[in-house]
Amino acid sequence: MSTKQLIALGFGAAMSALIMSPLLAAANPTPGHYKAPLNNYGQPDLEGTWTNSTLTVLERPKEYGARLVMTPEEVKKVEGDDAKMYAADAAPRDPKFKTTDLPHECGKGFSGAGCGYNFAWIDPGNNIMRVNGEPRSSFITDPADGRLPPAKPGVVVENPYLHYGENPENQTLAERCLSSFGYSAGPVMLPLLYNNNYEIAQSKDTVAIVVEMVHDVRMIRIGGKHRTDGGRPWMGDSIGWYEGPTLVVETTNFPQATALHGAWKELKVTERFTRIAAHRILYKFKVEDPSVWDRPWSGEYEFSPSKGRIFEYACHEGNYALSGILAGMRADESAAERAKAAGTNKTAEVPAGQGVGKKQ
Repeated sequence: MSTKQLIALGFGAAMSALIMSPLLAAANPTPGHYKAPLNNYGQPDLEGTWTNSTLTVLERPKEYGARLVMTPEEVKKVEGDDAKMYAADAAPRDPKFKTTDLPHECGKGFSGAGCGYNFAWIDPGNNIMRVNGEPRSSFITDPADGRLPPAKPGVVVENPYLHYGENPENQTLAERCLSSFGYSAGPVMLPLLYNNNYEIAQSKDTVAIVVEMVHDVRMIRIGGKHRTDGGRPWMGDSIGWYEGPTLVVETTNFPQATALHGAWKELKVTERFTRIAAHRILYKFKVEDPSVWDRPWSGEYEFSPSKGRIFEYACHEGNYALSGILAGMRADESAAERAKAAGTNKTAEVPAGQGVGKKQ
């Protein structure tokens, strides 16, 4: 996991880095003028280590309405507020502080005790996502409001925490270290609080995408056909082909355990990877499941180079967090049973004629 910029350099340095980032300068390629290099197989070369870290999210915040492109003032506020949070977190603090004492948000909808880490350990990104140089308010571009279409009547999206703490098998794949947190591996591949790095390797008939979170590897069979044996791999069944400079990937056969906003049985995700500059890959996606939505939805963002290689994310099944979750739930159950027993005994000690709920 890469570490955030050296916050100790100060808020001013952080703001300067935001404004003067060389990656932002390279983020505005002229459409149609870049010719992607080819690998030894004559395919567009997508190899390298990439990141999708960003402050932009999948669904557009409602205050932007139908506006896909943000104003310079809006970008400055979002990126500036983020830099202020990092600077505040780096400031000296009473060592007796608890996470519940923290007054600030840590991004992605988390705050206080829900943050889990201080800012030195997370890496969600510092910048709004640019696509062809345009600062975007969301990844989703269709529907026009930048939000998921409503689910069809009668569709119920099961809460993954409905049976939280009952047993190991009821926990999410991420908590069991079997697959990535959120939807980092995808498809659709979405950024998280940290570990937003991917390494792409190509051979003549396969593309492998190594996902830092949680050591997932997506295998894409070039020219292959979807499996018909009923098997449903964690990240679905991906086949691909090349259309000029673009790698097109179609994924079906998802398991219920990795459902995308409730869709899995008839889910199909189509991705398009296009090298549009030396340091940018345009990533487009389209999501379809007629059993969940009346219409498909789609979006896009750009990958930029990641610093260095990906190191192992050493999450392992049966890790301490999992045992802690189960032990905590058993402790809560025991406490509830003791409280119930105490209440029963207290009721039994009430003199006859003075039972609970009876007028005195």
